[in-house]
Amino acid sequence: MKTGKLVVLGSINADHILNINHFPQPGETVIGKQYTVAFGGKGANQAVAAGRSGADISFIACVGDDDIGERVRKQLASDHIDTQPVEAIKEMTTGVALIFVNAEGENVIGIDAGANSAVTPDYLERYKQQVIDAAALLMQLESPLETVIAAAKLAKENSTQVILNPAPACELPDELLSWVDIITPNETEAEKLTGIKVENNDDAARAAKALHDKGIATVIITLGSKGVWLSQNGEGKQVAGFRVKAVDTIAAGDTFNGALVTALLEGQAMDSAVRFAHAAAAIAVTRPGAQPSVPWRKEIDDFLTQQEA
Repeated sequence: MKTGKLVVLGSINADHILNINHFPQPGETVIGKQYTVAFGGKGANQAVAAGRSGADISFIACVGDDDIGERVRKQLASDHIDTQPVEAIKEMTTGVALIFVNAEGENVIGIDAGANSAVTPDYLERYKQQVIDAAALLMQLESPLETVIAAAKLAKENSTQVILNPAPACELPDELLSWVDIITPNETEAEKLTGIKVENNDDAARAAKALHDKGIATVIITLGSKGVWLSQNGEGKQVAGFRVKAVDTIAAGDTFNGALVTALLEGQAMDSAVRFAHAAAAIAVTRPGAQPSVPWRKEIDDFLTQQEA
């Protein structure tokens, strides 16, 4: 593996979050509380998780030509992220996510891509040297799919490891999957990619095999509070997470992904990297919001020290 530089390609959103007791039925109005606007987007969340947990990272993304876009770029820079490849796109708005969080901490989300749609293959072309020089490329699916495919191909041709968090769930071409080294779906995303409903470890093992058969060496299926199913070259096992009281699960998966790749780039073994990522995600779910909930390296290290005490 090349020197430990990480490139994240992905989305930036402003998250509008409202806490409600239960999700509304069609035609129903529910009274909410604690309305907040926080910075999110799967790409940005994962970049922040990597930056705060210690990665040497740059981020390929777009914001709108608006006040919130400028604020997002400043915030990302303060999270130890190289934001040079984050451009403001004229006459576009920064991406938006409308999020309801219920009393159980579950969420439903609607998204308007806004400037995220400007992360085109042509845009990638301007920053392709970043991908060529990196040790790893981490992506999600809130950017245009043709760009994700182009970036994965570019990475594969230049021995840059490709990590794909296939969220939000959608079907993907086998060609793209064949260029992925590590894939990190949740149960829903694993089912979308394989047709196998993941309800227990046997299902997870079958889904992982289906993904191995498409050419992916490492499959990490995230199982919420049950931890993950980790399968490497066909050898699978469950790796439990840490038990904490969740406030909301927004960005838990993103925090896991950013921290996981950071640990791997530091040369940690996969089991150790998963444990590190579990710790980061465990801290994140005890706090509200997306990026505000993402922990810094010292917090993760302290958390792990306490678990061993």
